[in-house]
Amino acid sequence: MIAAVAAGGAVTTMLIGLVTNAVSESQWPGWLGWLQDHAWLSFAALGAAMVGLSVLLAALSESSGAPAGAPRAPLPGRDDGTQPPGAALVLRSLPRDTAAFTDRGAELDALVRSVQESQGNGTALPVHVIDGMPGVGKTTFAVHAGHVLSERFPDGQLFVNLNGHTTGRTPVQATEALASLLAATGVPTQQIPVGDDEGAVTEARAAMWRSHLSGRRALLILDNAVSYRQLEPLLPGGRDCLVLVTSRRRLAAYEEVVVSVDALPPEHAVDLFVRLSGRPSDSLDRVVIQELAAACGHLPLGISLLAARLRHHPTWSVQVLRSRLVAAGNRLGEFRAGERGVAATFELSYRDLEPGRQHFFRCLGCYPGTDLDAYSGAALAAVSPSAAQDHLDGLYDAHLIDEHPGDRYRLHDLLSDYARALAHEGGTMEHTEAVHRVGTYYLAALAAANRHILRSGAALQALPVGGDLLETPPLESRSAALSWLEDERANVLACIRRANGLRLHDLVIRMATAMAPFLRQAGPWDQAVGLHRTAVEAARQTGDRRALAAALAELGVIRRFMAAYPEAIAALDQAIAEYEAVGEKRGKAEALNQLGIVRYMIANNEAAAEAQTESLSLYREAGDRLGQANALADLGMVRRQSSRFDAAVEAQSEALTVYRELGDRYGEANSLRDLGIVHSLTGDYEPAARCQREALEIYRDLDDRVHQAYALNELGVVHRLTGDFGQARSMHTQAQAYYTELGERFGHANSVRHLGVLDRAEGRVTEAVALLEQALAAYRELGSRGGEAAALGELGAARAAAGEREGAAEALGQSLAILRTLGDRCGEAQVLNHYGNLLRTSGDQAEARSHHTVALRLARDVRCPLEEGRALEGVGRCDRVTEGPERAAESLREALEIFRRIGAETEADAVRTLLAAQPG
Repeated sequence: MIAAVAAGGAVTTMLIGLVTNAVSESQWPGWLGWLQDHAWLSFAALGAAMVGLSVLLAALSESSGAPAGAPRAPLPGRDDGTQPPGAALVLRSLPRDTAAFTDRGAELDALVRSVQESQGNGTALPVHVIDGMPGVGKTTFAVHAGHVLSERFPDGQLFVNLNGHTTGRTPVQATEALASLLAATGVPTQQIPVGDDEGAVTEARAAMWRSHLSGRRALLILDNAVSYRQLEPLLPGGRDCLVLVTSRRRLAAYEEVVVSVDALPPEHAVDLFVRLSGRPSDSLDRVVIQELAAACGHLPLGISLLAARLRHHPTWSVQVLRSRLVAAGNRLGEFRAGERGVAATFELSYRDLEPGRQHFFRCLGCYPGTDLDAYSGAALAAVSPSAAQDHLDGLYDAHLIDEHPGDRYRLHDLLSDYARALAHEGGTMEHTEAVHRVGTYYLAALAAANRHILRSGAALQALPVGGDLLETPPLESRSAALSWLEDERANVLACIRRANGLRLHDLVIRMATAMAPFLRQAGPWDQAVGLHRTAVEAARQTGDRRALAAALAELGVIRRFMAAYPEAIAALDQAIAEYEAVGEKRGKAEALNQLGIVRYMIANNEAAAEAQTESLSLYREAGDRLGQANALADLGMVRRQSSRFDAAVEAQSEALTVYRELGDRYGEANSLRDLGIVHSLTGDYEPAARCQREALEIYRDLDDRVHQAYALNELGVVHRLTGDFGQARSMHTQAQAYYTELGERFGHANSVRHLGVLDRAEGRVTEAVALLEQALAAYRELGSRGGEAAALGELGAARAAAGEREGAAEALGQSLAILRTLGDRCGEAQVLNHYGNLLRTSGDQAEARSHHTVALRLARDVRCPLEEGRALEGVGRCDRVTEGPERAAESLREALEIFRRIGAETEADAVRTLLAAQPG
């Protein structure tokens, strides 16, 4: 086949050459020349060759990776960007082992022996695929085997439901399953890779997952897989992890061990029935039991349900049970023949329920999620949580639902199909109303959770009619709220997806809005992007422009978090236009505030200041105090970045006052941190350190490790500038560790840059150059022009110290170009001083003095005393060479006075040494 394709390719290439040369003057030899003279034959032959080659390639593609005649496994459905995102249900421990587990001794022994042999030989543990038909007990077997083997895998056990064959639910995408697995094993969600290229994101998450499990002995159960391609990215790379996969179809996995779980042998099926019935063996007619077991295909699920019916009805005989089973099977025509016997056992169990419990079970067929508790069950069936708990307990006793950790329950796939069929008998309206009730419950619970997540003064979403009457779980703390949100994430997203399919657009919009605060901080952000795109489309369907604006604004915020700045600007611009169209001032103010932040991030300071000023004006008109404080704080940051330090202090101080009045500690800490940066730039190191320490303490109280790292970095800068290099290194190293743990790439680049500056100051120039080049690459990858300029400036200084004059000049020139574009005059003065030092040590005193003179003017204009002192020192050193020590003394003494005043001891010592060496 490969040879045929290669030959076809050669023929095609030749024919293309003939067609191309048909109008040329050169002549091909022999029969090729005749074909060239008849160009239309070349075209026809080329077409035939291309068709033949396409057929060959298609055949090769179909045959690769699969046995001849084997059906190709369908891929999980792909979202087109308009559907709500999915999420995998991940349990951090194994589900409860079941008493209904029956004799699978041969299969279990084979699996245990395989694991023991691999561990004993030191070879990699293979993937163990457990396959079999629905209801045969694959999941039960996997969970039981997991419990048997758990002691061999002390680093954790995880259970993932991949929804491969769950009717009404989309199979979980590998990228979402990886996000849930990483989060469940302790990886901060901010560190989980995100992006728009699903393939690249899946690959990055898979690499992180393999790295995270490297060297660990963990057990992973991947339940209900649809194809090998779905589960392949989830497989650990380490040799010491055991993976058990359950699937209804034979998966073409590599290095696998297949454990087929078949229907029970007739004698084992009878023994299971007798054991679960609670009746003495000699009181039962084994012939009838054999008929009952055969009727449901000898499947453990059906047998356990039949035995439970008999146990719950002491007056029944097995003959009565058989007649009822036959009657039930006759009305289940909608089930396939292979499932009808098992479904008949469901029918018997269902008929045995009292009417209220029957209604509750039917409602379970409408539930969009994977697992539920008493509160969501109460909303689903419109009963109280206590009644729902009674129903759940009763259904569990009747073997109609399974227990899950955390007082939660779920249905087997076949039982879910059965419950859904019952629900559909009531018509689609009953289904729609049940989903609406569950969605309304989630809105109420999300509102309760958001009270602990949203900042003080932030507006809470209004509940729909009846939402305030629903009972929600007790969420009395931030940690409880976050734990509940993480547990319910998959169910909430599934509910939004189902609501979207039922065209419950208002519910979709409200639920997306209610989930936004959690997804902002918890991520993964590409999941949030999918959710808000869905909300945007739902708002367009309803024509609700206010909702459309809000969804676009939230989409813009998430895009900013992902550093996708052009996309963030586009979404926020659209949001502003929609808010203007409906006259919504407060919403427009929020969108302008976010747009100003994006403009600040790309250092478009003029546009950023304009957006924040307009936002502040609108917030004041609306009387929104928190919004005013946010706009003032962000305006202060823009002014600081523009070297307008007095204006920055004024705006930030006003914001700080409002934050304190509102009791918004997060805002208070942010303003303190930025004030500390300004104080550091203006040489006020004592108040700078005080502000950073206060901010750090607040961040610690809030358990905000990302911003703790930012405060630590700024505190490290103050220590370096005041000569305490040891404390500075400790601060930057701790900040770098936090950033690495949390996956905050911009902050990590800052830490690397600060450590590089510190290495240069301590004379380790080779190490400094390496770190600063690393920081520069990170800033460029992130698109941070301000960070790039800072890294280039420091890299130029480090290269100069290492004697790399050409490289130093190149880096310094690039830095100056960026800084002048950004309008950062303090940064420009700093780089001009670095450039002056390079020129001076190169022997060009006149040009060096010119650079220091320009730096001196800039530093005085923006009130940046450290660079003012450095410029004066540079002028004095140049004058000392060209004019003599006496001419230099005045500038040097002025520089020394500035360094003494601001506490820049390292610089002061250098000037003292220079003055002491002068004659007289």
